[in-house]
Amino acid sequence: MSRRKTERLLNLVVCLLATRRHLTAEQIRRAVPGYPDSDEAFKRMFERDKEELRELGVPLEVGSDEGGGEAGYRIPPRDYELPELHLTPDETAVLGLAARVWQRASLAEAASGALLKLRAAGVDASATDSLGIEPTVDTEEPAFPALWEAVKDGHPVAFDYQGVGRTSMTRRHVEPWGVVSRRGRWYMVGFDTDRSDTRVFRLSRIAGEVTADGPAGSVTVPEGVDIRKIAFDRIEAPAESRTATVLLRSGAAQGLRRWATGVRPAGEAWDGDAWGEATLTFGEADRFAPYLARFGGDVVVLDPPDLRDAVIQHLKSVVAVNDR
Repeated sequence: MSRRKTERLLNLVVCLLATRRHLTAEQIRRAVPGYPDSDEAFKRMFERDKEELRELGVPLEVGSDEGGGEAGYRIPPRDYELPELHLTPDETAVLGLAARVWQRASLAEAASGALLKLRAAGVDASATDSLGIEPTVDTEEPAFPALWEAVKDGHPVAFDYQGVGRTSMTRRHVEPWGVVSRRGRWYMVGFDTDRSDTRVFRLSRIAGEVTADGPAGSVTVPEGVDIRKIAFDRIEAPAESRTATVLLRSGAAQGLRRWATGVRPAGEAWDGDAWGEATLTFGEADRFAPYLARFGGDVVVLDPPDLRDAVIQHLKSVVAVNDR
């Protein structure tokens, strides 16, 4: 749903809640900003808005205050208000933690608003302070805001993506179904229209801008699809074995030497030390890279390029953290 439409529907709900009498369509048109001047365009838009409110569960009442006059609309406050909330201490704690989890994310404003409404209803979610934990969800991935909006609005997206084992980017066109987090990493599940199949994309592998690739409302998640199960099954599936070629400094990296299928003399390298060339098997580059990085300057990755890049990125992140 676009921001303009959201604002118009909110204004419409506020207007119909605030009135004690039924408002005609023309009165609503004059009172609610965002409606077009054309009679036909207004009629079509207003009909869609009424249907949208009903689908959202808003109790739109139709009636007349003049006995047979033109029909009008209002929302009875008693039918719209939420019932009194009765939450257990544990339920309150969970709600508070859920809101605080998003405090650094793009949903922080919505989470804060939810806590404010809870407090207004007499529910104190600040009790989670006594739990001694401070959970957060880091959504600093550049692609996250655009993909979250795409899932919410139901529109296709296009982006450049570097798959596992690939050295170059490919353009992907996807109907996004959901965004999930697993072990600190973010994934998007959707239907890849170029491959006509369901795919799971890791957000950190998306490069550049995520752009809209179709109208809002054109993406529908198939009934019965479990997005989390699709993502987790794909993520946790055993990775296909791959081969890496690395240089090992003489007398160092004993753990890798025991792992290697063979170590061959590689002569003297740039630093004058003796090196050996080893062959290692691994699954996923992003998971193997932190282990290789532990050996620091005693290991140099020659191949494949994506593993070498992953080790470099990991070392850069360690340096960045220590420099803070």
